[in-house]
Amino acid sequence: MRTTPAILLAVMALSAPAHAQPAESALSPEPLPGKGLSEHSFLYCGEYEHNADQQTVHLIRGGKEVWSHAVKFRVVRDEKPDIQELGDCTLLPNGHVLFTTRFGAMEVTPDKTVAWQYIAPSGTEVHSLQALGGDRVLLTQNGNPAKLLLIDRKRNVVERSLIVPVGKPESVHGQLRRARMTAAGTFLVAHMDMNQVVEYDDAMKPLWALGVESPWHAVRLKNGNTLVSSNKGFVREVDGMGRVVWSFTRADAAQAGYDLRNVQEVSRLANGNTVLANWVAGSLKPAQWPGTVQVLEITPDKKIAWALREWDSPNLGPATSIQLLDQPAGELQR
Repeated sequence: MRTTPAILLAVMALSAPAHAQPAESALSPEPLPGKGLSEHSFLYCGEYEHNADQQTVHLIRGGKEVWSHAVKFRVVRDEKPDIQELGDCTLLPNGHVLFTTRFGAMEVTPDKTVAWQYIAPSGTEVHSLQALGGDRVLLTQNGNPAKLLLIDRKRNVVERSLIVPVGKPESVHGQLRRARMTAAGTFLVAHMDMNQVVEYDDAMKPLWALGVESPWHAVRLKNGNTLVSSNKGFVREVDGMGRVVWSFTRADAAQAGYDLRNVQEVSRLANGNTVLANWVAGSLKPAQWPGTVQVLEITPDKKIAWALREWDSPNLGPATSIQLLDQPAGELQR
């Protein structure tokens, strides 16, 4: 992606269309396209499953859950009752699983031994964790100040600590969600509280910025474009000038019969399709969740290739993170 020394702030129509809550029967169609759990092998987790005592990471292969790992939902944090959230989950080549818990991050083995753990300091939160290869990870820590931490898990050493500007230093939870190191060594950060996606160099100097209402995840694609998701229910692919070259909105979803809420993780597949996590826990009652889809796979011409609605056997819970495991090596862009 071409960048310039100055910030390029795209002027875009940020507001999503008004979204009336549909009747429960209209939350998703019957039958769904694709083969359900058998469509892909994947690792899945989600935040704020507030009708359960645990938050669970699920590993699906061959249409079945073959492994899971749970953490407590309700905990005591800073001597006060609080809740954990699963937010960024990745299966590593060695079979270990990385995930964030809001108050830290963990690496667990297939036998559920904790191989590494990061406990976030008081007053901070962790919602983003990127595996960089080998033992290194990029961990994003909301706080005052917010930070990007480059960590060597094997040595349990923070190699670099980079301060990230935020819009509301005192409002920790809503500052940031995903941040990713790009192939060029820059940092792409979704600033929820600044309504911007910003790309920084390794000295945290802004190189590029894009105006997006409440961005949740941003991915630098191999074609140089940037794929962005939003809490406001849309995905956009933009070029280096900030021009929208592809999008999928609530209106597009509704036209196909789906209720689209907060779009959290988004990824691009080898075949050009886009996969998104449709998080519904913040705006629908738990009784309505089973009528919704948690995941959509969308073709470039906006057809729904796969829709996943799995709230029983297993109950995957609300959708935040999904890593498809059947993609050619290096081809899943997330």
